[in-house]
Amino acid sequence: MYVGSSLLFLYVIVSLLLFGPLILLMIIFPFSFRYTASVMWVASIMWVAKVACSLTYKVEGLENLPKDQSFIVLSKHQSAWETLALRLFLPMQTTVLKESLTWIPIGGWILATLKPIAINRGNPKEALRTLIEQGIKRLDEGLVVIIFPEGTRTAPSETKKFSGGGAMLAHKSGYPVIPLAHNAGEFWPRYSFLKYPGTITVKIGPAIESTDKKSKEINSEAEAWITQAMEEISITHLQ
Repeated sequence: MYVGSSLLFLYVIVSLLLFGPLILLMIIFPFSFRYTASVMWVASIMWVAKVACSLTYKVEGLENLPKDQSFIVLSKHQSAWETLALRLFLPMQTTVLKESLTWIPIGGWILATLKPIAINRGNPKEALRTLIEQGIKRLDEGLVVIIFPEGTRTAPSETKKFSGGGAMLAHKSGYPVIPLAHNAGEFWPRYSFLKYPGTITVKIGPAIESTDKKSKEINSEAEAWITQAMEEISITHLQ
């Protein structure tokens, strides 16, 4: 376990130094070029995780993803795994994140080139305005918007009340919400160097339509579905 985790950590650092400058240089090309390069980098990390740490994942509910329109994903947030892996099985996307993350050398600079919705959490009103304005723009461009409504990573046994920003974006834009649950924190824990062998389970829920619904109703439906899905994943994991 220690050897595998060390190999994965080393690969992430080395690959970042290799892929990073390449993606940054692609700023002169269309967005799809650097996005594809970022997906290739993530895929390589997941391959190393599989080989070195015996860590894989499975996805249930892909049939629930809308085929002909953009959508908003409200996702459970337990680890760094989902910030990477969602690129591998969801359509071309952007993520809502802290503005300060884009200042980190290389990794943050890469994020800044991938059309993130970077918000200032120190100013909630400004953050919500940015989320709505840029979120609608990205959705209209054909991108999927990924939001972690808990705001920060939570341990598998913890739950946090969902913020309403994602639901408000759905209400204002008219785009549907896709709830997403997973147990990545069981295998790729927050604040932990070690990665544990096993299979991460991802559950994708049915679309929650936002037309003629208040944001609180949308948020409540998404939170209820994710809570139920997390209970189902937990039961299966313990068996």
